[in-house]
Amino acid sequence: MNAGTMDNAVSDLARVLENGKFALTAEVTPPLSGAPEALLEKARPFRGVVDAVNVTDGASARVHMSSLAAAALLAADGIEPILQMTCRYRNRIALESDILGASALGVRNILVLRGDDPSVGDHPEAKPVFDFESRELLQVAGAMATSGMLPSGRKITPPPALFLGAADTPIDPPDDWIPQALIDKADAGARFIQTQFCFDTGIVRRYAQGLARAGLADRLSVLIGIGPLASARSALWMRKNLWGTTIPDAIIERLEGARQPKEEGIAICAELLVELAEIPGIGGAHLMAPLNEAAVPAAVAQSGLRKA
Repeated sequence: MNAGTMDNAVSDLARVLENGKFALTAEVTPPLSGAPEALLEKARPFRGVVDAVNVTDGASARVHMSSLAAAALLAADGIEPILQMTCRYRNRIALESDILGASALGVRNILVLRGDDPSVGDHPEAKPVFDFESRELLQVAGAMATSGMLPSGRKITPPPALFLGAADTPIDPPDDWIPQALIDKADAGARFIQTQFCFDTGIVRRYAQGLARAGLADRLSVLIGIGPLASARSALWMRKNLWGTTIPDAIIERLEGARQPKEEGIAICAELLVELAEIPGIGGAHLMAPLNEAAVPAAVAQSGLRKA
Protein backbone atom coordinates (compact mmCIF):
# COMPACT_ATOMS: atom_id res chain seq x y z
CA MET A 1 0.00 0.00 0.00
CA ASN A 2 1.45 3.35 -0.98
CA ALA A 3 1.84 6.19 1.46
CA GLY A 4 -1.14 8.47 1.52
CA THR A 5 -3.66 5.88 0.34
CA MET A 6 -5.38 5.63 3.73
CA ASP A 7 -7.53 8.36 5.24
CA ASN A 8 -6.38 7.69 8.81
CA ALA A 9 -3.70 5.48 10.30
CA VAL A 10 -5.85 4.17 13.12
CA SER A 11 -3.20 1.79 14.46
CA ASP A 12 0.57 1.43 14.51
CA LEU A 13 0.28 -1.41 11.99
CA ALA A 14 -1.75 0.79 9.65
CA ARG A 15 0.84 3.56 10.02
CA VAL A 16 3.73 1.23 9.19
CA LEU A 17 1.99 -0.03 6.06
CA GLU A 18 0.82 3.44 5.05
CA ASN A 19 4.41 4.64 5.17
CA GLY A 20 5.59 1.83 2.92
CA LYS A 21 7.61 0.07 5.60
CA PHE A 22 8.01 -3.71 5.55
CA ALA A 23 5.73 -4.85 8.37
CA LEU A 24 6.27 -7.83 10.62
CA THR A 25 3.50 -9.56 12.51
CA ALA A 26 3.52 -12.66 14.69
CA GLU A 27 0.88 -14.87 16.23
CA VAL A 28 -0.05 -16.28 19.63
CA THR A 29 -2.73 -18.74 20.62
CA PRO A 30 -4.34 -17.69 23.91
CA PRO A 31 -3.83 -20.28 26.64
CA LEU A 32 -6.43 -22.44 28.32
CA SER A 33 -6.25 -20.23 31.36
CA GLY A 34 -8.29 -17.86 33.46
CA ALA A 35 -5.28 -15.65 34.26
CA PRO A 36 -3.18 -13.34 32.06
CA GLU A 37 0.32 -14.50 32.94
CA ALA A 38 0.67 -17.38 30.45
CA LEU A 39 -0.57 -15.21 27.58
CA LEU A 40 1.76 -12.33 28.38
CA GLU A 41 4.71 -14.68 28.81
CA LYS A 42 4.15 -15.92 25.24
CA ALA A 43 3.63 -12.47 23.74
CA ARG A 44 6.24 -10.30 25.48
CA PRO A 45 9.22 -11.66 23.49
CA PHE A 46 7.59 -10.13 20.39
CA ARG A 47 7.61 -6.60 21.81
CA GLY A 48 9.98 -4.43 19.77
CA VAL A 49 10.49 -7.29 17.29
CA VAL A 50 7.24 -7.16 15.32
CA ASP A 51 4.70 -4.44 14.63
CA ALA A 52 1.64 -6.36 15.83
CA VAL A 53 0.69 -9.75 17.25
CA ASN A 54 -2.29 -11.80 16.07
CA VAL A 55 -4.49 -13.32 18.75
CA THR A 56 -6.20 -16.42 17.41
CA ASP A 57 -9.92 -16.99 17.95
CA GLY A 58 -10.68 -20.53 19.08
CA ALA A 59 -7.80 -21.99 17.06
CA SER A 60 -8.57 -25.46 15.66
CA ALA A 61 -12.12 -25.02 17.01
CA ARG A 62 -10.84 -25.59 20.54
CA VAL A 63 -11.52 -23.68 23.74
CA HIS A 64 -8.95 -21.02 24.65
CA MET A 65 -9.07 -17.73 26.48
CA SER A 66 -11.36 -15.27 24.70
CA SER A 67 -9.53 -13.65 21.78
CA LEU A 68 -11.08 -10.27 22.59
CA ALA A 69 -9.98 -10.46 26.22
CA ALA A 70 -6.51 -11.63 25.16
CA ALA A 71 -6.17 -8.81 22.63
CA ALA A 72 -7.18 -6.27 25.27
CA LEU A 73 -4.58 -7.69 27.67
CA LEU A 74 -1.88 -7.30 25.00
CA ALA A 75 -2.95 -3.73 24.25
CA ALA A 76 -2.82 -2.86 27.93
CA ASP A 77 0.68 -4.38 28.11
CA GLY A 78 1.96 -2.21 25.25
CA ILE A 79 1.81 -4.89 22.54
CA GLU A 80 -0.28 -3.98 19.51
CA PRO A 81 -2.79 -6.78 18.88
CA ILE A 82 -4.53 -8.01 15.78
CA LEU A 83 -7.81 -9.50 16.91
CA GLN A 84 -8.82 -12.53 14.90
CA MET A 85 -12.61 -12.59 14.71
CA THR A 86 -14.34 -15.67 13.32
CA CYS A 87 -17.92 -16.07 12.20
CA ARG A 88 -18.09 -19.57 13.64
CA TYR A 89 -19.68 -19.08 17.06
CA ARG A 90 -21.33 -15.66 17.19
CA ASN A 91 -24.47 -14.27 15.64
CA ARG A 92 -24.51 -10.78 14.20
CA ILE A 93 -25.54 -9.15 17.46
CA ALA A 94 -22.56 -10.65 19.29
CA LEU A 95 -20.15 -9.86 16.45
CA GLU A 96 -21.23 -6.23 16.17
CA SER A 97 -21.05 -5.87 19.96
CA ASP A 98 -17.52 -7.32 20.01
CA ILE A 99 -16.41 -4.91 17.28
CA LEU A 100 -17.54 -1.98 19.43
CA GLY A 101 -15.93 -3.52 22.49
CA ALA A 102 -12.65 -4.05 20.69
CA SER A 103 -12.43 -0.42 19.64
CA ALA A 104 -13.32 0.74 23.16
CA LEU A 105 -10.50 -1.42 24.56
CA GLY A 106 -7.94 0.02 22.16
CA VAL A 107 -7.92 -2.94 19.77
CA ARG A 108 -7.89 -1.39 16.30
CA ASN A 109 -6.73 -4.22 14.02
CA ILE A 110 -9.26 -6.96 13.24
CA LEU A 111 -8.59 -9.93 10.99
CA VAL A 112 -11.91 -11.36 9.83
CA LEU A 113 -12.05 -15.12 9.27
CA ARG A 114 -14.76 -17.70 8.66
CA GLY A 115 -13.40 -20.14 11.23
CA ASP A 116 -13.16 -23.93 11.38
CA ASP A 117 -16.22 -26.11 11.75
CA PRO A 118 -16.69 -26.99 15.45
CA SER A 119 -16.88 -30.69 14.58
CA VAL A 120 -13.06 -30.79 14.26
CA GLY A 121 -12.43 -29.37 17.74
CA ASP A 122 -12.67 -30.38 21.38
CA HIS A 123 -16.45 -29.80 21.50
CA PRO A 124 -17.64 -31.58 18.34
CA GLU A 125 -21.24 -31.37 19.56
CA ALA A 126 -21.07 -27.54 19.53
CA LYS A 127 -23.50 -25.86 17.15
CA PRO A 128 -21.95 -23.63 14.46
CA VAL A 129 -23.53 -20.24 13.92
CA PHE A 130 -22.12 -18.62 10.74
CA ASP A 131 -24.81 -15.94 10.83
CA PHE A 132 -22.35 -13.92 8.73
CA GLU A 133 -19.81 -15.15 6.23
CA SER A 134 -16.44 -13.42 6.42
CA ARG A 135 -17.12 -11.00 3.55
CA GLU A 136 -20.42 -9.97 5.14
CA LEU A 137 -18.70 -9.34 8.47
CA LEU A 138 -16.05 -7.24 6.72
CA GLN A 139 -18.77 -5.17 5.08
CA VAL A 140 -20.59 -4.63 8.36
CA ALA A 141 -17.44 -3.74 10.28
CA GLY A 142 -16.34 -1.37 7.54
CA ALA A 143 -19.72 0.35 7.48
CA MET A 144 -19.75 0.66 11.26
CA ALA A 145 -16.40 2.45 11.11
CA THR A 146 -17.06 4.70 8.11
CA SER A 147 -20.75 5.50 8.37
CA GLY A 148 -21.19 5.16 12.12
CA MET A 149 -24.29 3.05 11.67
CA LEU A 150 -25.33 -0.47 12.51
CA PRO A 151 -26.99 -2.47 9.72
CA SER A 152 -30.22 -2.00 11.68
CA GLY A 153 -29.93 1.76 11.19
CA ARG A 154 -28.97 2.66 14.77
CA LYS A 155 -26.35 5.39 15.10
CA ILE A 156 -23.00 4.60 16.74
CA THR A 157 -21.53 7.47 18.82
CA PRO A 158 -18.62 7.62 18.25
CA PRO A 159 -17.94 5.00 15.54
CA PRO A 160 -15.26 2.35 16.11
CA ALA A 161 -11.73 3.02 14.82
CA LEU A 162 -10.74 -0.06 12.81
CA PHE A 163 -8.08 -1.39 10.46
CA LEU A 164 -9.59 -4.46 8.83
CA GLY A 165 -7.88 -7.48 7.35
CA ALA A 166 -8.65 -10.83 5.79
CA ALA A 167 -6.84 -14.03 4.79
CA ASP A 168 -5.69 -15.48 1.49
CA THR A 169 -3.57 -18.28 0.02
CA PRO A 170 -0.78 -17.33 -2.42
CA ILE A 171 -0.96 -19.14 -5.74
CA ASP A 172 1.13 -19.26 -8.91
CA PRO A 173 -1.40 -17.40 -11.06
CA PRO A 174 -2.12 -17.81 -14.77
CA ASP A 175 -1.77 -14.69 -16.91
CA ASP A 176 -5.55 -14.22 -17.05
CA TRP A 177 -6.00 -14.63 -13.28
CA ILE A 178 -8.73 -12.52 -11.70
CA PRO A 179 -8.41 -12.70 -7.88
CA GLN A 180 -12.13 -12.18 -7.39
CA ALA A 181 -12.17 -13.28 -3.75
CA LEU A 182 -9.58 -10.66 -2.85
CA ILE A 183 -11.32 -8.00 -4.93
CA ASP A 184 -14.51 -8.78 -3.01
CA LYS A 185 -12.66 -8.53 0.31
CA ALA A 186 -11.12 -5.19 -0.64
CA ASP A 187 -14.54 -3.94 -1.75
CA ALA A 188 -15.95 -5.09 1.59
CA GLY A 189 -13.40 -3.08 3.58
CA ALA A 190 -10.25 -5.18 3.97
CA ARG A 191 -7.05 -3.13 3.93
CA PHE A 192 -4.51 -5.82 4.72
CA ILE A 193 -4.13 -9.51 3.95
CA GLN A 194 -2.29 -12.18 5.92
CA THR A 195 -1.66 -15.38 4.00
CA GLN A 196 -1.23 -19.06 4.63
CA PHE A 197 2.32 -20.42 4.79
CA CYS A 198 4.23 -19.88 1.54
CA PHE A 199 7.98 -20.56 1.60
CA ASP A 200 8.38 -20.24 -2.18
CA THR A 201 9.44 -16.68 -3.04
CA GLY A 202 9.08 -17.36 -6.77
CA ILE A 203 5.37 -18.04 -6.25
CA VAL A 204 5.11 -14.98 -4.01
CA ARG A 205 6.70 -12.78 -6.66
CA ARG A 206 4.29 -13.98 -9.38
CA TYR A 207 1.34 -13.77 -6.96
CA ALA A 208 2.22 -10.12 -6.22
CA GLN A 209 2.49 -9.39 -9.94
CA GLY A 210 -0.95 -10.90 -10.45
CA LEU A 211 -2.40 -8.73 -7.68
CA ALA A 212 -0.85 -5.66 -9.28
CA ARG A 213 -2.36 -6.54 -12.67
CA ALA A 214 -5.75 -6.78 -10.95
CA GLY A 215 -5.38 -3.29 -9.48
CA LEU A 216 -5.01 -4.46 -5.89
CA ALA A 217 -1.47 -3.25 -5.20
CA ASP A 218 -2.70 0.11 -3.86
CA ARG A 219 -5.76 -1.32 -2.14
CA LEU A 220 -4.37 -4.14 -0.02
CA SER A 221 -1.17 -4.60 1.97
CA VAL A 222 -0.13 -8.25 1.69
CA LEU A 223 1.76 -9.99 4.50
CA ILE A 224 3.08 -13.42 3.52
CA GLY A 225 2.89 -16.26 6.03
CA ILE A 226 6.23 -17.89 6.88
CA GLY A 227 7.95 -19.11 10.03
CA PRO A 228 10.98 -20.86 11.52
CA LEU A 229 10.53 -24.55 10.67
CA ALA A 230 11.62 -26.89 13.45
CA SER A 231 12.53 -29.94 11.33
CA ALA A 232 11.99 -31.65 8.00
CA ARG A 233 9.40 -33.86 9.66
CA SER A 234 7.48 -30.81 10.86
CA ALA A 235 7.66 -29.24 7.40
CA LEU A 236 6.34 -32.40 5.76
CA TRP A 237 3.48 -32.58 8.26
CA MET A 238 2.57 -28.95 7.60
CA ARG A 239 2.63 -29.44 3.84
CA LYS A 240 0.34 -32.46 4.14
CA ASN A 241 -2.07 -31.29 6.84
CA LEU A 242 -2.27 -27.49 6.76
CA TRP A 243 -4.42 -26.47 3.82
CA GLY A 244 -2.77 -24.04 1.42
CA THR A 245 0.77 -24.52 2.76
CA THR A 246 3.59 -24.30 0.19
CA ILE A 247 7.04 -25.58 1.20
CA PRO A 248 9.46 -26.41 -1.63
CA ASP A 249 11.32 -29.72 -1.63
CA ALA A 250 14.62 -27.82 -1.53
CA ILE A 251 13.79 -26.41 1.91
CA ILE A 252 12.83 -29.82 3.25
CA GLU A 253 16.05 -31.31 1.88
CA ARG A 254 18.03 -28.52 3.51
CA LEU A 255 16.43 -29.29 6.87
CA GLU A 256 17.05 -33.01 6.42
CA GLY A 257 20.75 -32.39 5.84
CA ALA A 258 21.21 -29.98 8.74
CA ARG A 259 23.05 -30.99 11.91
CA GLN A 260 20.84 -28.64 13.90
CA PRO A 261 17.47 -28.46 12.12
CA LYS A 262 15.97 -25.83 14.43
CA GLU A 263 18.88 -23.47 13.82
CA GLU A 264 18.63 -24.16 10.09
CA GLY A 265 14.91 -23.39 10.21
CA ILE A 266 15.68 -20.03 11.82
CA ALA A 267 18.28 -19.29 9.14
CA ILE A 268 15.86 -20.20 6.35
CA CYS A 269 13.19 -17.94 7.84
CA ALA A 270 15.66 -15.05 8.11
CA GLU A 271 16.72 -15.48 4.48
CA LEU A 272 13.09 -15.53 3.36
CA LEU A 273 12.38 -12.34 5.27
CA VAL A 274 15.15 -10.55 3.39
CA GLU A 275 13.87 -11.87 0.06
CA LEU A 276 10.26 -10.96 0.78
CA ALA A 277 11.23 -7.42 1.78
CA GLU A 278 12.63 -6.92 -1.73
CA ILE A 279 9.55 -8.11 -3.64
CA PRO A 280 7.45 -5.23 -5.04
CA GLY A 281 3.87 -5.40 -3.85
CA ILE A 282 4.59 -7.35 -0.66
CA GLY A 283 3.92 -5.29 2.45
CA GLY A 284 5.34 -7.58 5.08
CA ALA A 285 5.55 -11.03 6.61
CA HIS A 286 3.32 -12.83 9.06
CA LEU A 287 5.45 -15.09 11.26
CA MET A 288 3.76 -18.20 12.63
CA ALA A 289 5.52 -20.75 14.83
CA PRO A 290 3.10 -22.80 16.95
CA LEU A 291 4.93 -24.30 19.95
CA ASN A 292 8.11 -22.62 18.68
CA GLU A 293 7.36 -18.92 19.24
CA ALA A 294 10.79 -18.25 20.78
CA ALA A 295 12.40 -18.86 17.39
CA VAL A 296 10.63 -15.87 15.81
CA PRO A 297 12.73 -13.13 17.46
CA ALA A 298 15.87 -15.07 16.55
CA ALA A 299 14.84 -15.22 12.88
CA VAL A 300 14.05 -11.50 12.80
CA ALA A 301 17.40 -10.71 14.42
CA GLN A 302 19.27 -12.81 11.86
CA SER A 303 17.43 -11.09 9.00
CA GLY A 304 18.58 -7.65 10.11
CA LEU A 305 14.99 -6.37 9.97
CA ARG A 306 13.68 -4.46 12.92
CA LYS A 307 10.44 -2.95 14.08
CA ALA A 308 9.64 0.10 11.96
